[in-house]
Amino acid sequence: MQFKSILLGLTAGLLATSAYAAPVFNRIASFPVELNNPEAKATSSEIITASEDGLTLVYSDSPAGGIGFIDITDAKAPKAAGFLSLEGEPTSVTIIGNKVYAAVNTSESKVNPSGKLVVVDLASKAIEASVDLGGQPDSITHNAAGTLIAIAIENERDEEINDAAIPQLPSGYLVLLSLTGGALDPESLAKVELTGLAGIAPEDAEAEFVSINGLDEVALTLQENNEIVIIDGKTGAVKSHFSAGTVSLEGIDTKKDGALKFTGKLADVAREPDAVKWLDDNRLVVANEGDWNGGSRSFTIFNKDGTVAYESGPSMELEAARLGHYPDARNKKGVEPEGLEVATFGEDNLFFVAQERSSLVAVYKDTGAEPEYLQSLPSGISPEGLVAIPSRNLLATANEVDLREGGLAGSHVMLYERTEGEAAYPQLISDLDADGHPIGWAAISGAVGDAEKTGILYAVSDSVLAAEPAIYEIDATAKPAKIVKKTVITRGGDAAQKLDLEGITLDGEGGFWVASEGRSDRLTPHALYRIDAEGKITEEVAFPEALLPSEIRYGAEGVTKVGDTLWVAIQREWKDDPAGQVKLLGYNTKEKTWSAVRYPLEAAADGAWNGLSEITAHGDYVYIVERDNQIALKAVLKKLYRVPVSALVGAEIGGELPVVTKEEVRDFIPDLASNNGYVVDKVESFAIGADGTGYVITDNDGVADSSGETFFWSVGTIQ
Repeated sequence: MQFKSILLGLTAGLLATSAYAAPVFNRIASFPVELNNPEAKATSSEIITASEDGLTLVYSDSPAGGIGFIDITDAKAPKAAGFLSLEGEPTSVTIIGNKVYAAVNTSESKVNPSGKLVVVDLASKAIEASVDLGGQPDSITHNAAGTLIAIAIENERDEEINDAAIPQLPSGYLVLLSLTGGALDPESLAKVELTGLAGIAPEDAEAEFVSINGLDEVALTLQENNEIVIIDGKTGAVKSHFSAGTVSLEGIDTKKDGALKFTGKLADVAREPDAVKWLDDNRLVVANEGDWNGGSRSFTIFNKDGTVAYESGPSMELEAARLGHYPDARNKKGVEPEGLEVATFGEDNLFFVAQERSSLVAVYKDTGAEPEYLQSLPSGISPEGLVAIPSRNLLATANEVDLREGGLAGSHVMLYERTEGEAAYPQLISDLDADGHPIGWAAISGAVGDAEKTGILYAVSDSVLAAEPAIYEIDATAKPAKIVKKTVITRGGDAAQKLDLEGITLDGEGGFWVASEGRSDRLTPHALYRIDAEGKITEEVAFPEALLPSEIRYGAEGVTKVGDTLWVAIQREWKDDPAGQVKLLGYNTKEKTWSAVRYPLEAAADGAWNGLSEITAHGDYVYIVERDNQIALKAVLKKLYRVPVSALVGAEIGGELPVVTKEEVRDFIPDLASNNGYVVDKVESFAIGADGTGYVITDNDGVADSSGETFFWSVGTIQ
């Protein structure tokens, strides 16, 4: 199968319309799971399920040792509904009738695994029963009739031993349990041995994920063994098994190097599937995480006999790259597909692929042949669990990562509704280059409007892509806004190095000035660079010597031009600044002289800092983005202010500096909250177009400890 032609076909369909065809999924709410267990140091939502009436979500929370409940009676306003400790590490949950069935890991060690199945009453949240499983469980599911439960007992390997290679005994297996009249029969527990099946380490079956079709056939992935097993759920007999095989990939980024170049290849990479779901009674889809040997990056549809009906290759990953979600820092595994859901909405049989490292969920329509790509949903950090509620046109995702200890976002459950209309995301997407590869981009950190072309902006990205710093041309009249050109910044014919671009402005002569934030530990100087239309650095201006003894790593965050002077916004207080005041540096390009004024910051909340992110001249004012470094529930300050140009009368650096006055123009937090996720921290770009329209862009940090979401919106005409 020719993967390149598949990608081009999908892309052509996407570019043919200005918005995705109706109906579409849009995010309607986000629930921080810390609200269910505020005392816990770490919480997670990993695998998620829904009650049969679709009004309650239940998720497994391994680090907190229990399961959480969310009331989604009003899906647009989910409410905390409690947390139940299960004295272990829940790995998966499912619901039959009014009972929650949680698989719980109680292992003392990898060599002595143990686990249990806990039965919980959904209404009272009381534990009613516990069944010993004899090993460490992973995935749990049940059949449509609610009469059969299947549990994958992984007995996972120790990644610190023998470079994580298998075999590492004891082997995993499958557990089957029956329900009669809605009641679990513990005596029905049957253990299905899986040894001797796989071509890779057959003595150590690494059971990962289970799914049951309408014939009560269990599909089970053995991830590290790269094997798929089909089992008769009624008798426990192994009906068949087959290797998941390999995939060869072309046109992918294979280097973790701070540059996005989709020209690499990988040959014969083991698929190593994680999640599996039946599409019907004869076909199943697997998410190829490629966790052990790494790099498969795709999903595959298999026929029940093991033949490949469809292989996605890199197409899903390359769509993620166009959305700015390609995780260069996790390059070996790419977007790392992990979770799956299959459900019928109206007449459409849909499936959803959760990409752990890009933090997207790709939505496809099953056609019986080549699936139709519909859209990608933004989903917090590291989506793993998904559950569809077709009766309410809802989808919920569980995003496992909790980064609150590092001052970042915690785990969230996110809700999406399928309705007619346009997709709210993406808001910025890239075109293909001349060779048919995605224009790679991420971490937009500064922007400026073209002086004459309405709706045309130019943007830069920061040190996330330091190996290939570039200027991106954005067509803001498209919907979503589109990156149509990428110009690599060069020095001496090669891509410029040691740059951390945080600001850009026009030079008035067809080129640009860019501001680079310095960082002494990376040998990156604080500096301004003049760039011609072809991307060549034609002039370099270091910061004045008088400033450098007081430097810190939080330097230039924006640059704009007023007459002959470049004004540079310094993000935070340097060592010579009074608390709560930062510098606006002025560099006169004709006289080659420096001056400065001080800008007063808002008072920061406890544990936070406030700083500047952008400066943009327009008319009689310069517009300045001021923000805190907080995210989600802690975010307080994301605002646009303006300072009169007449106040920018700089004094000599080293002496007393005048303090300018500012005026609030717009609070960006309502704009950010309207995306129905969590409030992101980095509002970093504000550009004003030729017609006076103001545009705002957020920095997605290159998907590193971030949801990867880039928001791009207009605030209307700037008067």
